[in-house]
Amino acid sequence: MTDQPPVTTTDAGCPVASDEHSLTVGTSGPNLLQDTYLIEKLAHFVRERVPDRVYHVKGGGAFGHFEVTADVTQWTKAAFLSEVGKRTPMLARFSSVAGEEGYPDSDRDVRGFALKFYTEEGNYDLVGNNTPVFFVRDPMKFPDFIHSQERMPDSGLRSNNMQWDFWTLSPESAHQVTILMSDRGTPRTWRTMNGYGSDTYMWENAAGEKFWVKYHFKTEQGIENMTDAEARAMRAEDLDCHRRDLRDAINRRDFPAWRLEMQIMPYEEAADYHFNPFDITKTWPHDDYPPITVGRFVLDRNPENFFAQIVQAGFDVANFVPGIGPSPDRMVLGRMFAYADSSRYRTGPNYAQLPVNRPVTEVHNYNKDGPMCYSPIGDQPVYAPNSYSGPRGEPQRYRDPGWFVQAGDIMRAAYEAHKDDDDFVQPGTLYRDVLTPADQDHLVDNIVGHLSQEVEPFVQERAVDDYWTKVDPDLGARVARGLGLGPSARPGRG
Repeated sequence: MTDQPPVTTTDAGCPVASDEHSLTVGTSGPNLLQDTYLIEKLAHFVRERVPDRVYHVKGGGAFGHFEVTADVTQWTKAAFLSEVGKRTPMLARFSSVAGEEGYPDSDRDVRGFALKFYTEEGNYDLVGNNTPVFFVRDPMKFPDFIHSQERMPDSGLRSNNMQWDFWTLSPESAHQVTILMSDRGTPRTWRTMNGYGSDTYMWENAAGEKFWVKYHFKTEQGIENMTDAEARAMRAEDLDCHRRDLRDAINRRDFPAWRLEMQIMPYEEAADYHFNPFDITKTWPHDDYPPITVGRFVLDRNPENFFAQIVQAGFDVANFVPGIGPSPDRMVLGRMFAYADSSRYRTGPNYAQLPVNRPVTEVHNYNKDGPMCYSPIGDQPVYAPNSYSGPRGEPQRYRDPGWFVQAGDIMRAAYEAHKDDDDFVQPGTLYRDVLTPADQDHLVDNIVGHLSQEVEPFVQERAVDDYWTKVDPDLGARVARGLGLGPSARPGRG
């Protein structure tokens, strides 16, 4: 090569004499404090990480676009969904929930499925998983769930006993745990798994009509999972198999795509539906609300800097655009605080000014200063109200989405009961009617294998009697046999 490489510079752009040798007194003397490039290099090195996410730590992602394929204006006035053929740039980040950085991609876990749409009305973030349900329905239990999947405070070790103790004391987790313990818990690649908004959201059209909706992103590559044995073998072969697969596919121009299907419930039907439609631990039957295909997204560009564009990406459940909003789903309401707060903690109060998080539309508000503020506001007023043409809200045009709430006493309570609210019906249906006989066998083997790893006997018995038997008696009996918990082997409950 004949081209000369660029001259090394400091972060301020000043030329540097050497990349290899410190400034010293002679050939045998000490380093000098006046070697400012060495000081800068060392100081930057020990600060080059930001705090990890508390969960969804390990992941990867890519950029692409979302395209509208069907008219949805009867349901929402969101501008980026306003016409067939309209395209919106976007970012997708996939992740594992409990896995730490460096953990095998193939470990059994739920996978995060976070999408950021850079729309003309601001960023719209849809933060979901590769499962349509979740482990808990109240955000009060969310930190406890995450803690139960992490490490023991005394030993620093992971604990299957801790996981099963939490799950079996939280019957609402049964649907998600059934999915997790099936082969769906070990997807072959990110490209070959579905994604779901999981929570229930609200759409509102230009006439002010409201609808409850659920998002389903169906992989166009087809569903592919690994067996538990294949997933374990992949640990030795490639710890980063999912991250590598996505990047390699895009590099060879085999661009992965997902089809967006919406379930849409008329606003009035929620009150009298036979189970609570805002309960994230349940799915809406497709017979009642058939999925409607409305668009698709394609990922066609890999990040140029993984840290800047994937690690620093911040997804905020509260990032809604006009025509889209939350629902009475308690998990989504709790997440609307937690996600933005996580980004403020990790990368500072101005995380939205980072290029990967910055909207394509102009930002006008009264937030100012703080660490890493680099978007000048000029002579704009920094307070409201003001007399100098500062930005002003428009309550008629951009009113907050909402719903009617019957007044009542302030209390801590479960959701108001619907007649068919039951935590075990849907996982039982999944086991009996959806999983094939081979899938059922794998589910039993996976449950037994997981419960056999240092789980206390009384927790095993509770998992059989109060959990899997309630999901399905046959499933409970098979798990009991696998654990050696037949009648003659069970002296009593702990």
